[in-house]
Amino acid sequence: MLKKIILTTITFFFSLGMASNSIADGHINWSEVEKKAKEEGQVYWFNWYLEEPLQNFAKRFEDEYGIKVTVPAGENQTNLDKVIAEKDRAKGDVDVLSIGFNKVPDLPMDALFIKLVDAIPTDENRTPEIAGIDGLGYAYAFWGNQSGIAYDPEHVAEADLPQTPAEFQDFWNANPGKFGYNFENGGSGPSFFLNVIKNLTDVDFDNGEVTDEKIAQVASSYDFFNNGSENYIITGGNADSIQRISDREIWMAPAWEDHLAGLMNRGEVRKEIAYYIPEMGMYGGGNGIVIPKNAPNPNAALFFANWLLSAETQTAFNTEFGTAPLHKLADDSNALIPNSQRAFRTNWAAQPFRGVVEEQFVENVILER
Repeated sequence: MLKKIILTTITFFFSLGMASNSIADGHINWSEVEKKAKEEGQVYWFNWYLEEPLQNFAKRFEDEYGIKVTVPAGENQTNLDKVIAEKDRAKGDVDVLSIGFNKVPDLPMDALFIKLVDAIPTDENRTPEIAGIDGLGYAYAFWGNQSGIAYDPEHVAEADLPQTPAEFQDFWNANPGKFGYNFENGGSGPSFFLNVIKNLTDVDFDNGEVTDEKIAQVASSYDFFNNGSENYIITGGNADSIQRISDREIWMAPAWEDHLAGLMNRGEVRKEIAYYIPEMGMYGGGNGIVIPKNAPNPNAALFFANWLLSAETQTAFNTEFGTAPLHKLADDSNALIPNSQRAFRTNWAAQPFRGVVEEQFVENVILER
């Protein structure tokens, strides 16, 4: 038993050394990383969404470098809990982990993950920070998402698109039953109503503190949504909103850019659906990648991570999945919106204030309908 423990420990430190030995005096011997990555021959990428499409997407990496990529099925929190549970093991099961950037502030990044900024070639065009959250050198963003408004151009002209809360209210009152939003099963609807509230009240949503004064300010916005509430509908979630537009039941609803683009690319909804970010602002964010310190294939993990973050791969993500490119040199010409509209992206409201506002919105608006 003791012999087995010693051998396991030696194997782990040898594997870790294979990655660390490629970095000396701040200089990365990337050709050595590539050589050892190909010797390892495989990488396990734990990602919680679009597992099959991303598995297919990764075949281009496999074909080019001969390193097999496996994308196991799993939930976001389950994957993260797995890494945390395995942190004291000599060798874990996860090579590359996808995480929402909102998780970074709550994680002991230095205890769990390799510092990517020191382990892959320097590239100032990557995205180390998103939605106001810094990856601290351990995480880089690879998947950009943006909420906005999907609409049917057969019924709504670009010149008539609502840009402010008052214009949205005018739209649903003038077009009964043609505007919808969700409050559950996805964040596009909450992005819409939280940004409306922010514009109406000037409450500081970047501060997560919950105070009686802030709650009272928010409460003053509920009349806005209750005025003409019979003229808009509540959808069942992100997917339901888009499907209703595709079926020509409604003309406009909040949606995620990458979600809509993916559905259109796969032929699941009409390709004619258009999209924009209103000037009042809507939330954007993204997901990042990290590499656990006890990754079973550390060099292959680094090599794959560098590929995911490259301009070429970010361009391909935008083309195939509609994501917002997170490399400054990536081509975003296939995006649903022009770069000029990305100036209207806002950062997600801070917790726990956001959660309290969402609960009160359901109680005072949704349940009052």
